[in-house]
This record gives sequence, structure tokens and C-alpha cells, in this order.
Amino acid sequence: MHQEKNQRRRFLKNITALGAMTMLEAGSANALPLAGNKEGSGFTFLFQGDSITDGNRTRNSDWNHVMGHGYQYIIASKLWYDFPAKGYHFFNRGISGNKVTDLAARWQKDTLELKPDVLSILIGINDVSAFINGDKKFSAEQFELGYRALLIETKQALPGIRLVLCEPFILPVGRVKEKWQEYSDEIEQRGQIVKRLSVEYNTVLVDFQNAFNKALTKAPAEYWIWDGIHPMPAGHELMAIEWMRQVDKKWKIIR
Repeated sequence: MHQEKNQRRRFLKNITALGAMTMLEAGSANALPLAGNKEGSGFTFLFQGDSITDGNRTRNSDWNHVMGHGYQYIIASKLWYDFPAKGYHFFNRGISGNKVTDLAARWQKDTLELKPDVLSILIGINDVSAFINGDKKFSAEQFELGYRALLIETKQALPGIRLVLCEPFILPVGRVKEKWQEYSDEIEQRGQIVKRLSVEYNTVLVDFQNAFNKALTKAPAEYWIWDGIHPMPAGHELMAIEWMRQVDKKWKIIR
């Protein structure tokens, strides 16, 4: 009888210990990832581009809207939440309708003076549209010249900056579908330019076009991009995931 009581006590003790361990493991799994990697602490991230990046952001200090809506908002929200100890700063300076020439006109104020540690650029679709609509000043050759000039200016002013170059993208919806071959040819040329510049300047490359092409195996084009140019909510989530995946592959600043 005494032996049976001892066995019962040992059994209850083991069950209690196992339950405590399970609770600790569950708590650990749900905890914020505040791990010891301090690389990137205090970094400023700047997103530059056109309407896709603009996302109807406010031009004031209203933090409810200052990042706009879209991939850049999702990235900032995720990284701010996951890494509060790193003290990240995020800025959005995308402006709807911008081309490379527009970026150049405001580069000093909207980029260099902010002194970002990480600069993400997504530009090109408005250059393509202008060229297709007959303005030959926005050829692929001029796109490369202007883009390269921006990168040279940036590296000279901020030699330690980390660059993220994002390829422009389209899907066959709306007016883009109506001129699909023209849009495809021009966006492909600018995508190849971004790839070359990425290699030349040792940047992260985010191939959004490839990511959207792969997404077509899951849902039709309209599910991802409503007008062939501007993403649906799922498209912005796709962009945020791909951006963070590529940045994480090259640097250890978001882990």
C-alpha cells in the first residue's frame, strides 16, 4: 500500500513538471522575438517611389496615416512590432505619379537629408506609361541614366547606406491588359536595368514581377492587382513578405 502511494506521488509530480514545462514553452513561442541580435539597432528605413509606395499617406505627423497603406506600412508595422528593442525608424516619401526624373528633383530633401540607413526604391511604372503614351523622353535608356545618377549621388552622400532596389511590375488587368505587349516589353526592359544596377551597387534586389507571376498559380491577376498596376490588399501583403524575405537573406537587421 505504501509503495502504491509513493508511485502515485511520483506520477503526479512528473505530470505537474511536464505541465509547467509545456506552459513555459508555449509562453516562449508567443513572446516577442527580442533576441540578442542587435545588428541594425537605431536604423532608419526610407521607402521611395510612386503611388504604390505613397499609399495615400498623410503629409503631416498623424501617425495613424503617415506611412500610408500598402506594403511599406505592412513592413513597418511588422518590424516595429517584432523588434521594439532595436529602435527602428520608418519614413515613407513615395509620391503618386512620380518617375525617375521626379525623384531626382526632390532627392536632396526627401532622401539625402533624412540620412536613411536603409533606402528602398520602387519606381518605373509611370516612366513606362509615359513612354507608351508617346513621350520618348522616358525611354528605357533615359530611365537607366536617371536611376544610375540617383544611386551615384546617394552613395557619395551616404557611403554606408544599404540599398534595396525593387523591380517594377504589372499584371494583365484593365488598361494594362489592353496594351499588354507594349507594357510587357517596356516593364521587362526596366526590370533588367534594375537587376544590372543591383549587381553593380551590391544591393538587395526584390523581384516583385516574379513574385506576382508565381502568385497567379494561386489566384487570378485581379485578385492581386486591381488595375494591372496598383496592388489589392493581398498584393501588398505579397510585396511585404517578398521584401522582408530578400532583405533577410542579405542582411541580419530584421531578425
